[in-house]
Amino acid sequence: MKVKKGCNSTDAGVPVTSEDELLRNPVISPEDVLGLQKITENYLCSPEENVHMIDFTRFKIRDMETGTVLFEITKPPAPAGEKKDFDPNGGRFVRYQFTPAFLQLRQVGATVEFTVGDMPINNFRMIERHYFREQLLKSFDFEFGFCMPSSKNTCEHIYEFPPLSEDIMREMILHPYKTQSDSFYFVDNKLVMHNKADYSYSGSP
Repeated sequence: MKVKKGCNSTDAGVPVTSEDELLRNPVISPEDVLGLQKITENYLCSPEENVHMIDFTRFKIRDMETGTVLFEITKPPAPAGEKKDFDPNGGRFVRYQFTPAFLQLRQVGATVEFTVGDMPINNFRMIERHYFREQLLKSFDFEFGFCMPSSKNTCEHIYEFPPLSEDIMREMILHPYKTQSDSFYFVDNKLVMHNKADYSYSGSP
C-alpha cells in the first residue's frame, strides 16, 4: 500500500474558470478545475469517459492521531459464477455524516482500493476541492502513480486539514450538507472521472 500526503493547493497564479466555460471544453485539465471558485452544479465529464475502467471498491477514513476508523464502505462483490458488470454510474456521489468533533481533526487518512481495466495508467491524479457555501475551504492534490493493467490497487492519502474559525465550524454544524466537495480524476492530464460528495457535521441524518 502506498501512503501519500496531499499538498494543500493554493491555486496561486491559476486563471479563474467557470463551470459553463469548462463544459464547453473538449478536454478539461488539472489547471482548469483549480480555477473553479465554487462547487460544480453538474458533472464535468460523462461516465463513458472513464475508458480505463477505474472502479473504486473500498474506502476508509481514519483519524491519524488515534487510528480510529471514522467511515468505511466496501462495494459488494459480484455473486459467484456471475460475470462482473462494470457500472459506470456507481459511486459518483457520497453523503457523509460525521459528528462535530470531526471538524477538530488535523490529519485524516483516506484509504482507497480500486481496480483498473486492461490498459496501463501512467499518470493518475486526483484533485479534491471542498467548499462551504461559496467559500473554498481546502484543495488537495494527489498522485496515485503507475497502475498496471487489470490490477487492484490500494493507496492511503493523508489529508492535512487547515484550521477553521469557530464561526465557520459553527455554521458548518448548523447547516448540514452545505459543505460539499468535487473530486476530479485525471489520466495524463485529462479529466476522466468526476465524483461529488456532501457532508453533515451535526452527528445525525
